[in-house]
Amino acid sequence: MVLTKDGTLSSCLIPTNCVLVEWKFDNVKKSYDKLIYIAESLPRIKVVERTESYWHGVVRSLIFRFPDDLEILKLQGKGIIQVRSASRLGLGDLGVNRNRIKNLYSQL
Repeated sequence: MVLTKDGTLSSCLIPTNCVLVEWKFDNVKKSYDKLIYIAESLPRIKVVERTESYWHGVVRSLIFRFPDDLEILKLQGKGIIQVRSASRLGLGDLGVNRNRIKNLYSQL
């Protein structure tokens, strides 16, 4: 788990292959649980870590099997969920990480 000093997910170092978003929810626990369920249903996902407030999985691309890190953090006290999707390799991702996050949100 890579968190900043204030307990949030780390920012994107390379903005062309990483996306970090924050969503506010009335029922953050219910939304977090549902988001984890959706994330664990993604194709080619391997769960690396799962706690009450943090989830980390590695998603591999279909053809070349490139690894992308997907992280979900629940900030219960603020009613916020942070989602970060980042490629481990390369400077660009052809929009894969942004689309992954959009699809997760649309399934909520």
